[in-house]
Amino acid sequence: MDLGLSGKVAIVAASSKGLGRACATQLAREGATVVMCSRNQAAIESAAGEAQRAAIEAENGGSAHAVVADVTKAEDILRLVETTIERFGRVDILVANAGGPPSGAFESFDDEAFISAINLNLLSTLRLSQAVVPHMKAQGGGSIVNITSIAVKQPLDGLILSNTARSGVAGLAKSMANELGKHNIRVNNVGPGPTKTDRILDLAKQRAASLGITVQEALDRDWTGIPLGRLGEPEEFANVVTFLASPAASYVTGVFIQVDGGMYRGLL
Repeated sequence: MDLGLSGKVAIVAASSKGLGRACATQLAREGATVVMCSRNQAAIESAAGEAQRAAIEAENGGSAHAVVADVTKAEDILRLVETTIERFGRVDILVANAGGPPSGAFESFDDEAFISAINLNLLSTLRLSQAVVPHMKAQGGGSIVNITSIAVKQPLDGLILSNTARSGVAGLAKSMANELGKHNIRVNNVGPGPTKTDRILDLAKQRAASLGITVQEALDRDWTGIPLGRLGEPEEFANVVTFLASPAASYVTGVFIQVDGGMYRGLL
């Protein structure tokens, strides 16, 4: 299936590793020009090199480019978008992404911790969207896909900061989809369940230490209740994001799609 991504320009935030990196690589493989960012220059240049190689192998005309930017800083977000417009003249796709805040229980965090989490996950998404929407409106449309979490539908124990901030992203995206549809700008959320990333490994190590079990035992518990009986692969998540970002999903907006192997059991 041709997703119609050839010639499209995409920004993928926080894409030096994990789900962001997988999404950027898949978009480049499908023919998009992808601008990748991270605050770590060496890491983002390495990730962009991998995505560029994937694009060359696919022979779809895609490419990948590295920009050093910290999505928790408003000025870096503006520079990221401005650099993209200066180099490529447009931005068709935004994949809004950021790392996860620390784990812990409600009473273990003060105001500053919640403010930091909201800045990391909610305000970064808001600011990225604010920066790209005027360009998308001027060019006649675009697609915004936010990487959130299954916690939006099913809050996860020990992740109060993430549960709070990412739920705000869901509300923001739904409102934006309603307002921006008339400009042919689509806004969707994709929520990963347990997936093989550094974040999942770090959380497993923390749980193992607190429970007195091995890291493997902690990881095994992540599989409990997943009908497919395993953790997801970053590439499996990226396939869904790539479809939603593409013109092939032209009549899909305002939705939340979980990529969780069936872990979420609710009807809606």
